[in-house]
Amino acid sequence: MYLAKIYVTHKPSILDPQGEAVKNALHRLNYTSIESISQGKFFEVNINADSKEAAIKVVESICKDLLVNQNMETYSYEVEEG
Repeated sequence: MYLAKIYVTHKPSILDPQGEAVKNALHRLNYTSIESISQGKFFEVNINADSKEAAIKVVESICKDLLVNQNMETYSYEVEEG
């Protein structure tokens, strides 16, 4: 069994209105040292695979097929035996 932690964020060239709204709200609460916030998605996926390489193939596939809008988002992940 492997645990994949998948992080999905907007590409740097894409406007992130939710991140901007959170930043503005924090500034109103006097957290003025916050310069930027990027809002994204986080997934934890348990994968029953024979090897870490097989689990990584599953992660790449599900990111491309469903979890990530490749026109607007980018992703990274960690896969660990669990």
